Amino acid sequence: MKSFDVIVLGSGPGGYVTAIRASQLGLKTAVIEKENLGGVCLNWGCIPTKALLKSAQVFDYIKHAADYGITVSDFDKDFSKVVQRSRSVADGMSKGVQFLMKKNKIEVIEGYGTLKPGKKVDVDGTLYSAEHIIIATGARSRALPNLPQDGKKVIGYREAMTLAEQPKSMIVVGSGAIGVEFSNFYNSMGTEVTIVEYLPNLVPLEDEEVSKQFEKIFKKNGINVMTNAALESVDTSGEGVKASVKTKDGVKELHADIVLSAVGIAANIENIGLEEVGIVTDKGKIMVDEFYRTNIPGYYAIGDVVPGPALAHVASAEGITCVEKIAGMHAEPIDYGNIPGCTYTSPEIASVGLTEAQAKEQGYEIKVGKFPFSASGKASASGAKDGFVKVIFDAKYGEWLGCHMIGAGVTDMIAEAVVARKLETTGHEVLKAIHPHPTMSEAVMEAVAAAYDEVIHL
Repeated sequence: MKSFDVIVLGSGPGGYVTAIRASQLGLKTAVIEKENLGGVCLNWGCIPTKALLKSAQVFDYIKHAADYGITVSDFDKDFSKVVQRSRSVADGMSKGVQFLMKKNKIEVIEGYGTLKPGKKVDVDGTLYSAEHIIIATGARSRALPNLPQDGKKVIGYREAMTLAEQPKSMIVVGSGAIGVEFSNFYNSMGTEVTIVEYLPNLVPLEDEEVSKQFEKIFKKNGINVMTNAALESVDTSGEGVKASVKTKDGVKELHADIVLSAVGIAANIENIGLEEVGIVTDKGKIMVDEFYRTNIPGYYAIGDVVPGPALAHVASAEGITCVEKIAGMHAEPIDYGNIPGCTYTSPEIASVGLTEAQAKEQGYEIKVGKFPFSASGKASASGAKDGFVKVIFDAKYGEWLGCHMIGAGVTDMIAEAVVARKLETTGHEVLKAIHPHPTMSEAVMEAVAAAYDEVIHL
């Protein structure tokens, strides 16, 4: 039986990053993967969806070329080539992970891994052992009883990425990141999109002002938005799909070619041997401590299978923290209050920390500043005036409680707030840090200035 210091079960952005860090720390490491290196994120999630959205953005640019003084005639999109480009980007990233595995001398074991007692893993009949076994099996599209996915008329995110033909009409159920990103893509490509959200606002985890601005832009772009709406049933027996949606005005019947279920994810914890080993789960997640140890010594879990935000960058950070603790380093538990969230629609959304409502609920006396991109020179020059930056500070001590952005390129700007909050930077320190002009990022400084009644350009 082959033995290792660390075996990682799953090679997504949690698993492969964990394996690389373990190898860097001198631990003999193996990764078990049943499908493609890079997991869902690289092959079916984060990366290929961004490739699709880039194609949609380019198409939108061409449609509005006249706004920039450029005439373009006789243009169209080739849907199959858009999908093909997305797949080739994903394939390239997966090959990159293969290279990283070789470079870091990590053994890749292909097959389906099942945990066994005594710090062992069975991979399709072959046993492997390790002092430390880290579960990083990720998650899949969550299926609802009243919205069963058949992969043809009712689909999840995987099928949405690789449809052979572009649908004329689509109903998207759920307005988290997956739902709104696909709504944005298909709408830009020319599909008639209806988005159904159970809660009062789109992107319901975001600050309410961001959600309301986002909804206005979606409606302006021709997306039919239904909030406070519950999908009750779907009928796939006819030509397309018939969906019954309960609204405050009664039940409405919607018709479309396809329904995309984007109602969240379910952790992949079934049939991997948890019960046989005796690992405790609760509400579909593996229970771990602050260093990702399960209740059984030698077994750990990170990423979408444990409680917390199901985000690629969180899984990576958890894996690094886990193996650094295993290696005897001084590892600090992750601050889950300082995790950035990003949505890659047009416009983008990015946020970190408390919303205004949460800050008030927690009893803070707050200073709020907001700077619209309509007042930004760079945004005007770029033709990207939609959106704003909003900042929230504790009035008493100047602590940066939250930052919320909607606009072009804001997913690249949010890191400033994350780093500043990590360093316990105050509003006055941000104001005295000179920001370059003209940039979108100076809107952060202007929003902070607005919170302290020092704003120049409003």
